[in-house]
Amino acid sequence: MSGELRVLGACPLDCPDTCSWVVTVENGAAVKLRGNPDQPYTRGALCVKVNRYLEQTGAEDRILYPLRRTGPKGSGQFERITWEEALDEISVRLRGIVAEHGGQAIWPYLGTGTLGYLQGCEGVAGRRFWNVLGASKHWLNICSAAGNSGLWRTNGTPAGMDPENFALSKLILLWGTNTLTSGHHLWKFIQDARANGAHVVAIDPIRTRTADQADEHLAIRPGTDAALALGLLNVVLAENAQDEEFLAEHTEGWAEFREEILRHPVGKVAEITGIPAEAVHRLGMRLAHTRPTALRATHGLQRHAGGGTALRTIAAIPGVTGDWRHPGGGIAFSTSGHVHLDIDTRDDLLDKPVRTLVMTKLASQLDESVKCLWVYAANPVGSSPDSGAIRRRLMREDLFTVVMEHFPTDTVDYADIVLPATMQTEHHDLHAGYGHLYLMWNEQAVEPPGECLSTTETFRRLAAHMGMTEPSLYDSDLELAEQLLASGHPSLDGITLDRLRKEGWVRMNYPRPFTPFAEGFPTRSGRLRFPPAGKAYVPSHTAAAAGRGPYPLTLVTPASHLFLNTTFGNNPELRRRAKEPTVLVNPADAAARGLEDGRRVRVFNDGGEFLADVEISDRVAAGVVASPKGRWPKLSPGGANPNAVVAERDGDMGMGPAFHDNLVEISPV
Repeated sequence: MSGELRVLGACPLDCPDTCSWVVTVENGAAVKLRGNPDQPYTRGALCVKVNRYLEQTGAEDRILYPLRRTGPKGSGQFERITWEEALDEISVRLRGIVAEHGGQAIWPYLGTGTLGYLQGCEGVAGRRFWNVLGASKHWLNICSAAGNSGLWRTNGTPAGMDPENFALSKLILLWGTNTLTSGHHLWKFIQDARANGAHVVAIDPIRTRTADQADEHLAIRPGTDAALALGLLNVVLAENAQDEEFLAEHTEGWAEFREEILRHPVGKVAEITGIPAEAVHRLGMRLAHTRPTALRATHGLQRHAGGGTALRTIAAIPGVTGDWRHPGGGIAFSTSGHVHLDIDTRDDLLDKPVRTLVMTKLASQLDESVKCLWVYAANPVGSSPDSGAIRRRLMREDLFTVVMEHFPTDTVDYADIVLPATMQTEHHDLHAGYGHLYLMWNEQAVEPPGECLSTTETFRRLAAHMGMTEPSLYDSDLELAEQLLASGHPSLDGITLDRLRKEGWVRMNYPRPFTPFAEGFPTRSGRLRFPPAGKAYVPSHTAAAAGRGPYPLTLVTPASHLFLNTTFGNNPELRRRAKEPTVLVNPADAAARGLEDGRRVRVFNDGGEFLADVEISDRVAAGVVASPKGRWPKLSPGGANPNAVVAERDGDMGMGPAFHDNLVEISPV
């Protein structure tokens, strides 16, 4: 290949924005990456992390060849082998496991390292292969399971507002979301709204960079969001500002829910949430008298024991105020429910029903019944709860572990076989953002380095090596993409693969402005379902429920501005800019423990510990501490990150994990 080419693609990472990008290729090499200025939502801007993506693809520690373990598990000692040797060993081990223990002894552990419908967690990657083997199913619950479940119970779908409609809003509640770090393209639409007089409120336990830019910040006590929602609605009722017509025509359970609201007056809610009563009342008054109001809630909000209920209750707000009538009104959590691709995982290939294993329960479910763990697009040692227990489970000599990866993560250190995976510029993929209404096509821009293979190609080759005859196992990437687009849903009319490959992105067929529930909801009754009495507020943890003993501080682990989950956790420049791991501590809590700014401390509970440097700050309230997620444990002081102290516990809905119901103590090292 010679000359210069512009190749259209999309960011694959776990972010709502799914940016459209353009790769400049010269003489077969990717030499420049920039945002696509023609894409209406992301408008040419990439984040501080993805701006270094090409640098990451050429990093010195990139895994380029298949590897076999030579040292003890956890040592990270490997030798290079050929693909033929790797496929031989894998085939023999998988056949033996199926013959002796059955296919369910295999756990395909797929994460959100890429959100592609071909190569990643959203779609078809490997699922047909695992069904032919009869492997256990994998419940990917780590991100949004509780929130999705809560919104489904209220609205019949997790889908909601078109985020572009925030430009039309007059009151914007950024609830448990740090927009300028996680999904920053929404901010442009918020700025458009502010130019037209909108008031922006950040509701967050941490005074984030987004809270700094908002008109108002309410420092809510972690896990008390549902109570605040009820308190705000209490003011709406006191003002007689509920939309009686919308309530009568489009909701059910109002009389019972109204009584629950009345049981949460402002004073009581102030005590529960830690927000001053006057601030709760002031925001309630704004909510009562401002149309349209838009609520933005994202994943951190629902990582509590009551996370599903919190989203369920917050989603009730626009049902009471009637904001769904108005462009610019409603709630935006995820737009994924508006995506109607034909995701056929071919369960018909299973000989019999199989069990489901839960992503965030790796520490407890990786027991003797699991003989093969196959990890792809995931780094559970760095990202999952109770990482110390996970390490102990991975040490089992009878466990055959295969990891498909780009870099030598902490999880790779425990692998028996490591397979080199392509990165986004090196394969085809189909994407849909969960923060907008566009489909994206990622065209392969360059050939993979070394012997890296895409996820789809790896499974095609392994199926052939094992002599599998099911024709669908060998569908090409383009054939798979055509199948995904062939759902027949009206939102995809006219959106063909040829068009996507030519244009790079296409908005799905939704009107502008899009008011999805102005005339009803996708529930059985066609109505919004209010939470039943007594279930509208589930309090967060107690020390006993957390299973960690009498620890006085609540630890939250927000997203880092410089890492995305553990992606980029090995990037030298981003690590330099992030400096050492920190833990935010309120001045009162620091004084009570004799902590000094900048000094290293031990953050611990009965489950484990990690080390960090104290940052004394009023950005967190007394009783709350915060340490960003995303660090690789082995690149952190003490070899651990905050997941060492996170208990493996389910929230109230969808088996969503309770990352932020986490009680700890801090002491100087």
